[in-house]
Amino acid sequence: MEYDDKVKNRVKRIEGQVRGLLKMLDDEKDCKDVIVQMSAAKAALDRTAALIVSTNLEQCIREAKDNDESSEAIIQEAVNLLVKSR
Repeated sequence: MEYDDKVKNRVKRIEGQVRGLLKMLDDEKDCKDVIVQMSAAKAALDRTAALIVSTNLEQCIREAKDNDESSEAIIQEAVNLLVKSR
């Protein structure tokens, strides 16, 4: 699958959040602040995973229809990926 700049930029932003987390740990910041930042990074990862799965699902369903295949298995696989990412 080809990933567009939108997805790549999201991952770069998440990378920055994680680097910020490491700096917070090194600076011995308050645990509440660290947890808030961790939660933000986790949420960003979850949203990015959902975006990748939904984009992939759309592409796979189009290909399945072009090949006269059932899209049910593809949809189930996408749901399983989303559940696994949680």
